[in-house]
Amino acid sequence: MSTSATMDRARLARAIADLALLRGTFTLRSGRTSSYYLDKYLFSTRPEVLGPLAEMFAERIAGIASRTGKPVARLAGAELGGIPLVTATSLRTGLPCLFVRNSKKDYGTAKQLEGKLGRGDRVVLLEDVATTAGQALEAVKVLRDLGAEVVGVIATIDRQEGAAENMGAAGVAFEALFTKRDLGIAE
Repeated sequence: MSTSATMDRARLARAIADLALLRGTFTLRSGRTSSYYLDKYLFSTRPEVLGPLAEMFAERIAGIASRTGKPVARLAGAELGGIPLVTATSLRTGLPCLFVRNSKKDYGTAKQLEGKLGRGDRVVLLEDVATTAGQALEAVKVLRDLGAEVVGVIATIDRQEGAAENMGAAGVAFEALFTKRDLGIAE
């Protein structure tokens, strides 16, 4: 990575931390208590942050395709935090996206997955903030049950509290654009 790219990444990390880092006592989705919270909506709703994130996701997706020697067919994002990330990245890459609901809707088509997925489609799931990867693992299961080959999960931020290990145990490659350390977070 060039010096200017490193500086851009460092600036983006600082912008995310400045926008989204909250201090206090918080209960996380995992049930754990934390002295800090990364409010994904405070960074994923900002175009000056979302655009560069989409570029970084696009580079990682290209890397996955290059390493595996096979193209990625679809991008997926879990409700609700993953939706802006996957939409922006879809616009950047030209790859169609899928939206994974937390549960099947009880009206209309009663689907849990929105968008078109073909059996065997190679999918990369984009995640916002990963702690233990609980939501990502649920989304991966939905995608797999519907015939997708999930070739990776890329989180915006890894809190470094077990997400990588849990994804690995599920047989899914995991990477993150940033870690809590990259954002300057020490508990």
